[in-house]
Amino acid sequence: MTGKEEMTSVTLDLLKKKMDDFAKERDWEKFHSPRNLLLALVGEVGELSEIFQWKGEVPKGLPDWKENEKLHLGEELSDVLLYLVRLSDICGIDLGQAALRKVQLNAIKYPIKKSNDE
Repeated sequence: MTGKEEMTSVTLDLLKKKMDDFAKERDWEKFHSPRNLLLALVGEVGELSEIFQWKGEVPKGLPDWKENEKLHLGEELSDVLLYLVRLSDICGIDLGQAALRKVQLNAIKYPIKKSNDE
């Protein structure tokens, strides 16, 4: 990775473009149906789950994890994110706007007063 890429602000639009270019360059668009992307996403979530499977509860920040474990975690989290971004793009969903709307809906569903009383 070049210094320029490291300094670039990462947005969903940037990831969407990179995933689209990646698929086009390899002629993989024909394989990127919503169903196929969803199944690939589920597979990646399974790989992410395996990392935590036998660790029990893990403290925030992963202080006891080795650097190579954190690197592996970052790779699997990235796989999940990239498939999610690609799936939303192929389905014509603006993922950023959908996520903001969902946060607003959750704020209505779980108001501060109600959640503090539980």
